[in-house]
Parts: sequence; structure tokens; C-alpha cells
Amino acid sequence: MSQLPQEIKLTYIIAIIVMLVFVCFIILVVFIYNKKQLIQQQEDQIRESEFKNQLLQKELERQKAIQLERERISQDMHDDLGAGISAIKLQAEFLKYKMPKETYTEDLEAIINTSEDMNLAMREILWSLNSENDTIGNFIEYTSLYVKRFLDKTSIASQLDSKIIEKETTLSVKARRNLFLVVKEAVHNVYKHSQAKNIHIQFEQTDASFKIAVMDDGIGLSDTIQKGNGLTNMSLRMEAINGTFEIVPGQKGSHLLFVYPLQY
Repeated sequence: MSQLPQEIKLTYIIAIIVMLVFVCFIILVVFIYNKKQLIQQQEDQIRESEFKNQLLQKELERQKAIQLERERISQDMHDDLGAGISAIKLQAEFLKYKMPKETYTEDLEAIINTSEDMNLAMREILWSLNSENDTIGNFIEYTSLYVKRFLDKTSIASQLDSKIIEKETTLSVKARRNLFLVVKEAVHNVYKHSQAKNIHIQFEQTDASFKIAVMDDGIGLSDTIQKGNGLTNMSLRMEAINGTFEIVPGQKGSHLLFVYPLQY
């Protein structure tokens, strides 16, 4: 009987030890499980990262292939088509001066003018294909040069200014091409219909958009002009690049506003 408390005490001690061992075992199992889960997550992240890297690499290779193809097309057009157009123009000019004044002069003049138009159109295409021009700065430089050269042949005075945050901001080929064509169409409309003496073109870049305003001091836009194909084409071109086209109300002349959302 005197040894019974001691046996109970020993039993308690053994029970406590067993419980501690069991608790340690449970903790160890949980630790190993969590560690395996962590390792699995890390492996999944690594596989996902490798997959994304592979996709990125493929995209870079695709973009590089597209750029090379653009450069090849540009070079071929410059070498073959450009040379052919220039040759046609030179031959027409030679025939114009060689033939009598009253013989086919108007036809030859039409060929020369057509050749010049084709050469200009080809240069525009080459500019749009050149990946080195995929920036807002280059777009403004080329567009401004075109507007000045076009209006130099007219009596309309031009003013061009810009408020640009970052000239190296990228413009896609599609955006650059459509923006140039809407400005070109707007300037041609001013020349054909506005009777304006002055035209003001403003380029502005904000954090979210690239804006182009074309303003003149002419007679404004009649209902016929507003319903014509020119303004419709402008609207469609801006929709094609997720942009907007707006005719801003004013007291005199016309004010066209083109807004392209920038994608950073």
C-alpha cells in the first residue's frame, strides 16, 4: 500500500511523457506538411515564372520577326517601287519637253503629278513601317513637316506648337498611321473648304492621353461638310485606335479635337 502513490506518480510521469511525445510528433508532422506545401508553392511559382518567361521570349521573338519584316518591306519598297516611280516621272518629264507643246502635254503633266503623289504616299507608308518612328516625338516632327510643306503651296499661314511630357512615349504603328491620316484629312479640308487665312495645330500630351487640336479662322463647317466622308473617316479612324473625335463649338472657324488614350 505504501508503494501505491509512487506507482501512481510514475504512471502520471509516463503519461505526461507520452503526451509530450505525441504533441511533438503532431508539431513535427504539421511542420513537415507546411514545409512541403511551401516547397510545392515555390516549385509552382518557379514553373509559372518559367512559363511566363517562355511566353515573353516567344513574344519578343515574334516582335523581332515583325520588325525585321517591316524593315524588309520598307527596303524593298524603297529600292524597287520607289525607283520605278522615279523612273516613270523622269521619262514623263523628258517626253514633255521633247514633244511639241500642243501634243499630249496635259496627259504627261497628269502622269508627272500622279508619280509625285505616288512617291509621297510611298514615303508615308515607309515612315509608318519604320519602327524607329514609333514615338510621339517622331510623329510630331514628321506630321509638322508634312503640314508645313503642304501649306507652303497655299496662302494659308500655319502655326504648330506642342506641350509634350515625354517625346519618347511609344505610339504603335496603327495609332501613328491613323493619327497622321486624320491630321492630313483635317488640313486638306481646311485648304479645300474653309477659306481660312490661318491654321493652328496643337499637340498635347497628358498623363493619360495624346491630344491633337486642328483650328482655323475660316467660315466653319457647313452641314454638307459635316455629313461628308471626310469627317466620317476621321471618326472611324479614331474609333479604330480606341480614340475620340470631336468638333468643338466655337464662334469662328472650326476646331477639331482628336484624343488618343496612351497605353503605358
